[in-house]
Amino acid sequence: MDSEVMDWESVYRQQGAFAGPPPWNIGEPQPELAALIRDGKVSGDVLDAGCGHAELALALAATGSTVVGIDVSPTAIAAATEAAQERRLSNATFVCADITSFTGYDERFSAIVDSTLFHSLPVDRRDAYLSAIHRAAAPGARLYMLVFAKGAFPPHLETKPNEVDEDELRDAVSKHFVIDGIRPAKIHSHKPEFAELPDGAMPADLDAKGRVMMPAFLLSAHKAA
Repeated sequence: MDSEVMDWESVYRQQGAFAGPPPWNIGEPQPELAALIRDGKVSGDVLDAGCGHAELALALAATGSTVVGIDVSPTAIAAATEAAQERRLSNATFVCADITSFTGYDERFSAIVDSTLFHSLPVDRRDAYLSAIHRAAAPGARLYMLVFAKGAFPPHLETKPNEVDEDELRDAVSKHFVIDGIRPAKIHSHKPEFAELPDGAMPADLDAKGRVMMPAFLLSAHKAA
C-alpha cells in the first residue's frame, strides 16, 4: 500500500478489494488484545484508534472503561454506534475522523489501543498518526499496537498491508512514545480473499475457530510523564 490511501468506506460497504465482510471483522476483539483486557492492562479513558466495527471498544466498555472509537469510515462508525446502543453501552462513543489528524482530545486518554491499524496506514502518514495519538494521550498513558509482521502476506501481492519488521516498528514509535516491549504475536483473521492470491498461499496455522493466525508484533509503550 505504501503511500496509497485505501478506500475504507468502500471496504466497509463490501464494495472494495474484499469479496465480503472485511476479514479482520472476527466478531470479537483480537485474542492478543482480549488477553490484555482480562489482565487489567487497559482501563480508564481509552481511545480505540481505527476502531472499525469496534468489537474491541465494545469489550472495553463492557468492563467499565470509557471508550472513544475513531474511524474514517462512516459505515463502520454507524455500525459501531448501533452495536453500542443495542448492548446498552453508553460509555462507548464513536467519531468519524481521520486518525492521522484528529483533534479535540488533548491529553484525554489513559490508554490507546491500535488493533491492526498501523500497518493499514500509508507509510508516509505513520508519523502524523503517532503525533496525533501522542497529543491525545495523557502523561503516562499506555499504548498497545497489534501490527502485521513482515512476511505475513506473500510478497507478490499488489494490495496488502504495510507489514513491519521489529526495528521499523521500534524506530517509528520511539519518536513519540517510550517503548516498553515488542514481542511476536498473532493476528486472527478470516482468510483474505484477494483475486491474485492462489489457494494455499496464506499461512496454514488455524485457531480453534478455523481462522487464520498470521504473524504479527504486539508493541507496548507509554507516553513520558
